[in-house]
Amino acid sequence: MSPADERHVVFGSGPVGRAVVDALLAQGKRVRVVSRSGARRALPVAVEVLRGDATDPEATRRVCAGATHVYNCANAPDYHRWPEQFPPLQRGVLAGAEAAGARLVVMENLYMYGPHRGAPMSEATPLRGRGSRSATRRLMTEELFAAHRAGRVRAASVRASDLLGPYVTESLVGERFFGPFLAGQPVRLFADPDAPHSVSVVGDVGRALVTVGARDEALGRAWHVPNAPAVTLRAFAALVQEETGLAPRTSYVPRAVARVLLPALGLAVPPLRGLVENLYVFYEPYVVDHRAYAAAFGDGATPLREAIRQTVAWARSRGDHPAEALSEAPATARS
Repeated sequence: MSPADERHVVFGSGPVGRAVVDALLAQGKRVRVVSRSGARRALPVAVEVLRGDATDPEATRRVCAGATHVYNCANAPDYHRWPEQFPPLQRGVLAGAEAAGARLVVMENLYMYGPHRGAPMSEATPLRGRGSRSATRRLMTEELFAAHRAGRVRAASVRASDLLGPYVTESLVGERFFGPFLAGQPVRLFADPDAPHSVSVVGDVGRALVTVGARDEALGRAWHVPNAPAVTLRAFAALVQEETGLAPRTSYVPRAVARVLLPALGLAVPPLRGLVENLYVFYEPYVVDHRAYAAAFGDGATPLREAIRQTVAWARSRGDHPAEALSEAPATARS
């Protein structure tokens, strides 16, 4: 099949969906974006934008008609309701890709691995995710590859750590970090400042999804996005300080305090409910091993300083209120 005959359908118009669109357009591909709202959200005019419910197989079959490649970059609407919202979303997108005979590439995070005592995570790390969110992610990835093995769909997944870059909000280094930092206000994070933590640059994530979707040998397994070497949050904040010339006070909530405080906050802020189950992500080394991807496709991870520069430039281009500008962006981080 020639590139001109390809049709690429992207579910989700958040940061990862946008990054996939950018990578596809750079290769001259035909792109259709499907989202709950159907809003264009400043997507390029060359992109076809449709409204669609990813949980409705009839709707996904319709919007995937003629597709050669499908990318699931959509996120469950409510972080605290993953078990009920996320699996139907994946099943709906899978049904659309299956009906079209398209390749399916799914964006995943790393929750399915569960606590791993700080050891670097590779694609061979056992899936030991427990709790509402981690178990949901584990079951979804098992379901995805069961469908691949059964011949229902040709599938692969791309896994990323906390996202960094334009339009990213729901991330350890998203709105909660850059919003107050660029406003010169105190930054307070639920995390160990001295634990190394890999971050995934959203542009690298988009390119990885497109690369995996283009290669026959990439199907049937998961791939880790290339990441710059992991640094601590304290070192990350210092790099942002060097880039911006700002030095707001940055504080970190101890793990013992977070165990008590987060359940109480969850009573008023639903997305915080059950977050205690994932505290290891923020308080233990969280390091991604992407050697398999680098060996197969090349590394190409954006240097951390450059990623910070891009993020700061984008946030400042949004006006005098970076925290508000960031919160306006659709979120696909932690998908």
